[in-house]
Formats: sequence, C-alpha cells, structure tokens
Amino acid sequence: MKLVIIDYGAGNVKSVQFAFERLGVDVELTDDFEMIRKADGVVFPGVGHAQFAMNALQEKGLDALIPSLKQPVLGICLGMQLLCQNTAEGDVKGLGVFDVSVEKFKDNLKVPKIGWNKLNATENELFKDLSKEAFFYFVHSYYVPTNPFEIAAATYGNSYSASICKDNFYACQFHPEKSGVEGEQVLKNFIELCELYQP
Repeated sequence: MKLVIIDYGAGNVKSVQFAFERLGVDVELTDDFEMIRKADGVVFPGVGHAQFAMNALQEKGLDALIPSLKQPVLGICLGMQLLCQNTAEGDVKGLGVFDVSVEKFKDNLKVPKIGWNKLNATENELFKDLSKEAFFYFVHSYYVPTNPFEIAAATYGNSYSASICKDNFYACQFHPEKSGVEGEQVLKNFIELCELYQP
C-alpha cells in the first residue's frame, strides 16, 4: 500500500508523517501529481493562515487536483477547512468538496481554541473501535458549523463539526497525530480504508 501526504508548505506534515510511520506505514511527502493520483490514500494536512495555504496550493496546481481524487483522502485541521466551500479567514474560497462555509468562533470565546475535547461521533468507519469517552487535541480559531456531512461533533460555545465525510473524502478538525492512542486508532481506521481502495 502506498500512502502520500500532500506537501505544499503548510505546516505540520512531519508530525503527520511520523505518526503514520509509528504505525508501520511507509508514507511519502510529495507535490507530484502522478504520485498523488496513484497513491492508495492521500493525507491533506495544514496549519497556518487559509490565504497562505490556498496560494501555495494554487501555485502548484493542487487546488484543481485534490477535489478530483478518487481514493480515500484525509483532511486534517486547516486541510479540513480548505476542503469546504469558503472560509471567513481572509474571505478565502476553498476547494469546494464540502458545500459548507467555515466561520470564526464568536468574540466571547478565547481563540485559538487549544486543548482536548470529547467527540460525539456517529457510526462511521473513521471512528471504528473508539471509546465513547475519547478525547482529541484541537488547535483552531475557525470552525465548520454543524452540517449534513458531519460524522463527529465537538462543543466550544456551541456544537460544531469536528469531522465530516463525503464519498471518499474524510476530514477532521482535530489533530489525530497529536491525540494519543485514540488519534492512532483514527489513523489506523483510515489506513484500513486505503487498503480496501481499488482503482
């Protein structure tokens, strides 16, 4: 099985790579179109400002490639937000995989929201074999409101989407690579999805 992490200069790619390697999976950082297309699974991470990240994707042409992918794709943190229609962070147009807009936490809430949050997850393959009391690590100032693609919710002020799914696209606002054994289980579940992929 071949897993790739999209390398576009947006942050936490090394920590994600190390997390998969700890699980015994060979994963390569790349911005090569053919390598990404041929992979059994694709991870789309990101930290930082949405405008900077979208500019980097556009410069490499990855903004057109990512929505066209057919294998399992996992967006993490900013990667999840960029898969949406648009984001209030810099009023940036996203990749449009999920028809939902990213909003900023209300002014009465401290941002960035940093720390551990419990998930209210649905029965989705990404959350298989997880404890009902599982906590995950979040760092973000913007969020995806509750929407029809939601497969897990978290609460900060109000309930919001901590994970969303559509077809072969999975995304999580939290950082599975920084979320201990529960985060490892999410990555293991994604690996299983990739192993089942048949082009």
